[in-house]
Amino acid sequence: FQDVFPSYYSFAETSEIIPGVKTMYFIMFLLATPVQIYVGKEFYVNSYKALRHGSATMDVLVALGTSAAYLYSVFSMIYPIFVPSYDGVAFFETAALLFAFIVFGKYLEAKTKGKTSDAIKNLIKLKPKEAILVKEDGSEEVIPTDLIEKGDILLVKPGSQIPVDGVIVSGSTSVNESMLTGESMPVNKNVGDEVFGGTMNNEGLVKIKATKVGNETALAQIIKLIEDAQASKAPIQAFADKVSAYFVPAVVLISIITFITWYTLLSFNIYPVSELPAGLSPFLFSFLLMIAVLVIACPCALGLATPTAVMVGTGIGAEQGILIKGGEPLERAYKVNAIIFDKTGTLTYGKPQVTDIVLTTDNITEDEFMSTVASAEKGSEHPIGKAIVAYAEEKGLQVSEVVDFQAIRGKGLQAKINGKEVLIGTRSLLTENGIEITPENENRLTELENEGKTTMLVSINNSLVGIVAVADTIKPEAKEVVEKLKRDGIEPWMVTGDNRRTAQAIARQVGIEHVYSEVLPSEKVDKVKELQDKGKTVAMVGDGINDAPALEQADVGIAIGSGTDVAIESADIVLIKNDLRDVYTAIDISRKTMRRIKLNLFWALFYNSLGIPIAAGVFYPLTKLLLPPEFAGLAMAFSSVSVVTSSLLLKRYKSPWS
Repeated sequence: FQDVFPSYYSFAETSEIIPGVKTMYFIMFLLATPVQIYVGKEFYVNSYKALRHGSATMDVLVALGTSAAYLYSVFSMIYPIFVPSYDGVAFFETAALLFAFIVFGKYLEAKTKGKTSDAIKNLIKLKPKEAILVKEDGSEEVIPTDLIEKGDILLVKPGSQIPVDGVIVSGSTSVNESMLTGESMPVNKNVGDEVFGGTMNNEGLVKIKATKVGNETALAQIIKLIEDAQASKAPIQAFADKVSAYFVPAVVLISIITFITWYTLLSFNIYPVSELPAGLSPFLFSFLLMIAVLVIACPCALGLATPTAVMVGTGIGAEQGILIKGGEPLERAYKVNAIIFDKTGTLTYGKPQVTDIVLTTDNITEDEFMSTVASAEKGSEHPIGKAIVAYAEEKGLQVSEVVDFQAIRGKGLQAKINGKEVLIGTRSLLTENGIEITPENENRLTELENEGKTTMLVSINNSLVGIVAVADTIKPEAKEVVEKLKRDGIEPWMVTGDNRRTAQAIARQVGIEHVYSEVLPSEKVDKVKELQDKGKTVAMVGDGINDAPALEQADVGIAIGSGTDVAIESADIVLIKNDLRDVYTAIDISRKTMRRIKLNLFWALFYNSLGIPIAAGVFYPLTKLLLPPEFAGLAMAFSSVSVVTSSLLLKRYKSPWS
């Protein structure tokens, strides 16, 4: 303005609107006052509320700094009316620029913080807005999903989203459930199968009966879990809160000490006044440094360091199909150094499968052998019998009619199939019926049993023809997960109700050295306590109702998403995809989030440790470095933005399995 309109500037600078009041100061007063009142209102109100409750916040520092600058400028403008010889300096622009920079910083902070909740926004977008209701008379009506009630029959067309959780009552289709499970392959669904709101119906026209609506749906529950998690505090936040509680009073004290120190040094010429910037008196120099100290200090950065990282960390977990229920489990997972896996349904699939077929004679083919065994087991309700029948069905083997079927308690069964006498069962069943088991076959039996498999000997017409082995098969990713955990210094354990030999066999296959076997469901919680008593931070991974107490007791309870509602409710972390690799991923997310929180806290403390001395003029005698209050405000604003941006860098997270 001075360069473009020199004559106007000169007039404003030298003329007086009334005797004693410079025109320039009066114009600046008119421009700065609305900013002080309307923009500053929020800071003053928040400061009053904070002080009334016995706390001091960043708003208090901003209110003190801007008020001091503004009120001193008003004083400098008015005082010459009464004392014409007084030649004060007004800096209305300092207060206005302080507000401008701080509000701009808050705007950037809000924009960047908004990006931390992308996971929730993306999930909310998945919620269908409308559904097709099938009325009792068979007519159809499009209604908002919010109006759907339990028991309503809904028509879902190919290529449209399933509106709510329900059960298929008509038709068949394939459904893309990737939004819930992360699996890209569609899942085939038939009458009686469960479907979930927000998933995509790929190809079939189906009718579903609504079973869960509104906030009860799986999608709504996931959104709520993430919202609760992102709103929660990690225990490390207590450190930042404690620092902030003492921080503001300390800054006010430092600012007063700054003013007194510099004013004393300059007044007694201990530090030469001639070294000051042109136009600044000892009082004004000291006063500007005091305001700069008030404004540059930023407990906001400390306050944002933890919650923003927690929001991003839990959001990343949701994107990976891992629900982390808040900042506390997120932090505890970082400290885990022992992890207990339930065997059945966690390390294994939880249902027996045929693993080995050993023929002891050349007089029968494998298909004929399994067809005979499946025929005998056809009507069985035992899990082993069901596994054999399922194997035969998968292979398309023919199942024959059974005559004279007899179950022999604790040993096996006998029957007549296609005119042949068939015995299936234990060693004792066959030896009692005079059937010889050769040493070679005995060795093979022992090998299979040492691998944790349940074996059945099969005799046809009083001659041993083969052995069938059935086992609860291990999930293919289990071994790799255990290896990664061990490599990171986390000690894996397995707990199971199986006998010691079977438990050891399963543990060997996945690489677990520490095993709790023959453990009753009620005793699992005791095993968790046992490790905790040794000073371990324990995670428990399970899926059943009987795992719930242990999940509660553990420092971090991790539930497999396919498990029971009770287990999922008891857990701190839920693995939606039922992928055991996500156990390691959850711990990895926790570790990277905690590193980011500590980095944020370090930079927030480092910023203040460096910024306050610069603002206080500690380095001015050596460097002539002076930080004007308005630039101190800008630095304060951007310190908060930098912490939030640091947290957002977590969004570049890549799974350790990718």
